[in-house]
Amino acid sequence: MSEGTMQRRAQRADQREMRDERAGRAGRHGRVLVSAAALPVILLAAGCSSDSGSDGEAKASASTSASVSPSPTVQAAAYRTLPEPCEVLSKKTLGELVPKGTKSGKEGSSDDTASRSSCSWNSLDNNGVKGSQFRWLNVSLLRFESDVTRGSGEELAQEYYDKQVTDARSAEGARNTEAEPLAGTGDQATAVAYDLKKKEGTFKQQTIVARVENVVVTLDYNGAGLAGDSTPDAGELMKDAEKAAKEVVAAVTEANEKGSSAKVPGSGSSASSGSSGSSGSSKSPAKSGTSSTKPVKKS
Repeated sequence: MSEGTMQRRAQRADQREMRDERAGRAGRHGRVLVSAAALPVILLAAGCSSDSGSDGEAKASASTSASVSPSPTVQAAAYRTLPEPCEVLSKKTLGELVPKGTKSGKEGSSDDTASRSSCSWNSLDNNGVKGSQFRWLNVSLLRFESDVTRGSGEELAQEYYDKQVTDARSAEGARNTEAEPLAGTGDQATAVAYDLKKKEGTFKQQTIVARVENVVVTLDYNGAGLAGDSTPDAGELMKDAEKAAKEVVAAVTEANEKGSSAKVPGSGSSASSGSSGSSGSSKSPAKSGTSSTKPVKKS
């Protein structure tokens, strides 16, 4: 083989090696470009996936927060029941207020005696031609349950108490009306006194409205001298009424003491601030209006 032939073969071998090297570099460069181009797509996809998860978590969190938002609450009523209305006064007290009618107690009708009840007594001491002494006594009890839409039992009782005092001070036909606060009778109490002239005689009306916790007590007591007998002393009547009112308030508290055998309402119904606490009770021949606002004197 000639020297020229050997040189040509060596040149061709060098050329092939150079082509292979260039081809290898081009392949590697292409792979790098492809990988670099794919990277933004992967990052974009990852970013979308991450954002989607955040939105979902935020919505789920908001939904959970809304579903567990606290419900409105109101303070529970302190007293859950009422005493038997015809048993709130002792025989001794009844003997002083209605001497001829201690056994005449008549319970008013009520569809829920744990929320509203009443009892009335009347007494007629007939002295023949010398005339007679008439007495009438009525006790009404009204208990209020707490209600998230209306307020606590105590607040509702306060509203009804104010209304009862207002009603007593503005009784139809009342004369010489006087009203004053009464201490030592429940959480608050007002005594209202006035005269009512009827064809039978002049009736001396005494009304005491008291609130103890979520219960309102209204005690009405009046007396008259009939057929020519003398009109009873209003001061003495009020003294007796005040004593009786304190006794009724104590009976309400006792009925709700721990361990008491008093009835507990089964229906859970609540008394309405606009309803009367003496449903079905007998009416006094003298009392033309119901009892009950804030203590002020009115003449």
